[in-house]
Amino acid sequence: MNKTYPFLSLKQANLPYEDELKQAAVDVIDSGWYLHGKHTELLEQEIAALCQARHCIAVSNGLDALRLILRAYIEMGKLQPDDKVIVPGNTFVASVLAISDNGLVPVLCDPSPVTMNIDSDCVERLITPDVKAVMPVHLYGTPCWDEKLKQLVNEHNLLVIEDNAQAIGAASTVDGLNGTRVTGGLGHAAGISFYPTKNLGALGDAGAVVTSDDDLAKTVRALASYGSDRRYHNIYQGLNCRIDEIQAAMLRVKLRHLDEENARRDAIAQVYNEAITSERIITPEHFEGMKQVWHQYVIRVKDGRDEFRAELEKRGVMTDIHYATPPHMQPCYSDLHHEALPMTEQLVDEVVSLPIAHPITLDDAREIAAIINSI
Repeated sequence: MNKTYPFLSLKQANLPYEDELKQAAVDVIDSGWYLHGKHTELLEQEIAALCQARHCIAVSNGLDALRLILRAYIEMGKLQPDDKVIVPGNTFVASVLAISDNGLVPVLCDPSPVTMNIDSDCVERLITPDVKAVMPVHLYGTPCWDEKLKQLVNEHNLLVIEDNAQAIGAASTVDGLNGTRVTGGLGHAAGISFYPTKNLGALGDAGAVVTSDDDLAKTVRALASYGSDRRYHNIYQGLNCRIDEIQAAMLRVKLRHLDEENARRDAIAQVYNEAITSERIITPEHFEGMKQVWHQYVIRVKDGRDEFRAELEKRGVMTDIHYATPPHMQPCYSDLHHEALPMTEQLVDEVVSLPIAHPITLDDAREIAAIINSI
């Protein structure tokens, strides 16, 4: 039988930490404390420290993290309905859902063909008096932050809400607004996803808000717990977006191994970049001095992408497309006004995500590269 190369196995991803995870679950069960317990408190401290920010509020998922940030800014009077937020056209739909869910207007921006992240020149062109915020998405684990974007947000007094769902532990080559270069701490606030497939993944759904703004942190924490600042005292018409103690405990175990996981992915990405030589393929940039964490390793196929994937599958290599349909082409956004997004739509037809998560090894990556070169 020919060898197969799975795209991802969550069982294999968690297997090295199985004993630690089981012990953490037992610890929570035995404690009898299942919400707002010690693991949640400690996880928040640890994530804040990782992102070099003052506050972390652990919440139910990554979408809720972004929703809560925007809702908090509305409650604080820093945003109001119909304000515009610039967001990449090339992103998972959650980035845009968080904006429209709060009565704000998404302004879609085409990506750079080099980074596949938001293009600062495009951001500059889209800024109007109605634009009050920008949402850089650190797509695939590559930081989305440069000198021009920093200059633009300072010049126009824009809020910066990072979508850090895919890049925990990454770092830019440029200082953020608070001095750090670590994603999650670059802007005014950040939303993080701990979806099970992420580099730091829960064993269910979970997320976090990170910020160094004391007032924002206080507002988000209240909104996430029914809008209450204390028991049975609701100062906002809030939501129930709390993390549970089991997921916090699972994440604390896996956080101890995050650097190891990110380094493993970086090593596989380097193998791919060096070994894939096919002229049909554009490999992603490995930027000097930048810490990329490779949530996905995304190549571009110049022609015949679907046939290329089918041939890889025949040879045992499983792949995926991130993302097959961009937000502006989704039925729920059929009435969303936007400028032309040629690069977004080109990427939709070209991108292929290669296996980089468990159980893929360095030898597997070399073998996959050889298969690609032979097609």
